[in-house]
Amino acid sequence: MSRLATTGEVLQLVRSGEAVTRAEIGRVTGLSRPAVAHRVAELLQRGLVVEDAEGPSTGGRPPVRLRFNAAGGVVLVASLGASRTQIAICDLAGEALARTDVEIDVEEGPDVVLPLVMDTWERLLDGRGGGDDVVGVGLGVPATVEFAAGRTESARVMASWTGVVIPPIIASRFPVPVLVDNDVNVIAMGEHRMAYASELDDLLFVKVSTRIGAGVISGGGILRGALGAAGEIGHIPVRDGGGVLCRCGNVDCVDSVASGTAILRDLREKGRDVTSLADVTDLVRAGDAETMAVVRQAGRRLGEVIATAVNLLNPAVVVLGGDVAEMFQPLVSGVREIVYQRSTQLATRSLRIERSRLGPGAGITGCALMVIDRVLSAEAIDGTRTP
Repeated sequence: MSRLATTGEVLQLVRSGEAVTRAEIGRVTGLSRPAVAHRVAELLQRGLVVEDAEGPSTGGRPPVRLRFNAAGGVVLVASLGASRTQIAICDLAGEALARTDVEIDVEEGPDVVLPLVMDTWERLLDGRGGGDDVVGVGLGVPATVEFAAGRTESARVMASWTGVVIPPIIASRFPVPVLVDNDVNVIAMGEHRMAYASELDDLLFVKVSTRIGAGVISGGGILRGALGAAGEIGHIPVRDGGGVLCRCGNVDCVDSVASGTAILRDLREKGRDVTSLADVTDLVRAGDAETMAVVRQAGRRLGEVIATAVNLLNPAVVVLGGDVAEMFQPLVSGVREIVYQRSTQLATRSLRIERSRLGPGAGITGCALMVIDRVLSAEAIDGTRTP
């Protein structure tokens, strides 16, 4: 490094594995031995690093290795879905230490949902002896989020959440940094970091469940846009959608013609007795031709929108997640059919379209990583960054 490295920057070296002994830190940073010793002592005192077993010797006394201490704190996370919310406590590596799922309709509003989430965190913390080691909170919500302010913006969809600034509400009970993002953004972050980061930097994650949304990883980081509205593909209209009125007030949005809700509606109109996606799964497994045709048509309509996104963003991989994508191969096949037809040859030359590798746990992981990246950044450790 061309300047004196701070304590926070030393922590990043240890976390990444770039420098894990005092001598290596000195070589990488150019810090003197006393300066290295001071910064390492501070990190040891704060519980962010620990001294590991002695490393291999190159002659003389073996060096003591330093290891990032994932047990040095916990983060509280919740990934809200339209009908199911995943709530967990994670360590500083993003691993879930305790987790529970809660069935609740997010449309009941923040006055109902947020207290339930916070009460659940407190119950999970009670099982660990309290919450003195909580360093941050991360929340993913199925709404457009102005990320910098933590404010939900859903004028016609999830109307009761419109304009709600979430961080102060949570910070009143948990006085730590609180970060809020769109639910699919945090899923995309988790999926990329844990399953794809070593392979590629550009990924499009599409969640197909009760609703449809997308998260964009560009250059290795989440792409939020100017205010946080990037990835809102659910309300892009498709051709020949049949004139279906969407919850947002427009017609033939892909959310209204290709989501799990739309598949159930279309099958009921065809006389199928389906009350849940599990019923649709049974029909698909039984080889019901009409059901498979409905699911595949939903995939084709979704493929129209994804093809446009592929032309615009040129991702290396499109990852399909959510209940519907994970259950139904005909939907995935329909997406592939249209994307490879309608996207440009260069954009699809090496494009992969595949199902989520992490599955439902990606949201919890992404929420945790969002917080960890903030509270363990060099600026936060050195006190030069406000929460």
